[in-house]
Amino acid sequence: MSNSTIYDVSRLAGVSTATVSRVFSDPKRVKESTCSKVYEAAKILNYHPSAIARAMAKQKTDKIAYLICKKGATILDEFYAGICEGVMRQAKKYKYQLLISTEEEWRATEQSKQIDGVILAGDAQADLILEFQRQGVMVMLVNHRLPGFDLPCVIADEYDGVRQVINFLVEKGHSRIAMLDGRISPYIAGERYRAFLAAMKEHGLSVDDPGVMMCDKDVDSAMQAAMELLGRPDPPTAVFAVNDVLAAGVMKAARRLGMRLPDDLAVVGYDDSSVCSLLDPELTSVRVHCRQMGEEAAGNMLECLSGEKPCRQLTTVPVELRIRTSV
Repeated sequence: MSNSTIYDVSRLAGVSTATVSRVFSDPKRVKESTCSKVYEAAKILNYHPSAIARAMAKQKTDKIAYLICKKGATILDEFYAGICEGVMRQAKKYKYQLLISTEEEWRATEQSKQIDGVILAGDAQADLILEFQRQGVMVMLVNHRLPGFDLPCVIADEYDGVRQVINFLVEKGHSRIAMLDGRISPYIAGERYRAFLAAMKEHGLSVDDPGVMMCDKDVDSAMQAAMELLGRPDPPTAVFAVNDVLAAGVMKAARRLGMRLPDDLAVVGYDDSSVCSLLDPELTSVRVHCRQMGEEAAGNMLECLSGEKPCRQLTTVPVELRIRTSV
């Protein structure tokens, strides 16, 4: 008798364990070519289809989960709620039950054995990913990439977003452009920082002179950092902040220093959150299409789980600069 497992069949066929389940329990829902691959793998491994079907029947749930991996976050977090909306639409389309949680709540309840796949949005940690993989759960990342893990992911085009910001500011006549980088997601902060360096270099502009300043992720910390930037002998004429909360801190600092916006200082944020229209002047920001990211992630995962299409490893969603009166 073969010692091969259902996970061996999944690995050899190059499909998820949930797809193997469907091949033997409901092959009409799976593409013929996918069925052929699974049958061939089972034959090579000397594993009887009936044994696979019985084993997989215990695993198949028609449930996926969406977890927000951000410290202190709730499911009402604006950015991640937008992604969740897209995930919900696809789950409904494919008739999957969707479980929504934060990473902290999920770890506390240990529900992970009850799902076929999980979408991890934000700063997913290696130990959580490894635990899901150990249980044969398909893992998809959103707004995050993790070195050492060859996982399918959906990201926004961070480089193009920052490039749009710098191109616009240069067109407006700015050459002394500073950046306020925050201790947010290491992946996002790093991508936007590298994009800033590249975009400034494209225009032959110095980064060292106007400066790049780090701060914590709250408004007051951003204000204090911006006060230092703007208090220099030859201050920047424009500041790019890595998100809208930090940009609000820059605007607060400028007002304390008696600067007029945008006459004395142009400010640009990132994410195009609801705070943009609440500020005075209204904040120019890079729009990230959160719902589309969620739709792409869930659609990719559910097509893979159902055997309709092979999984795309990388999906990059376009972004756009929303110009308002802060520049």
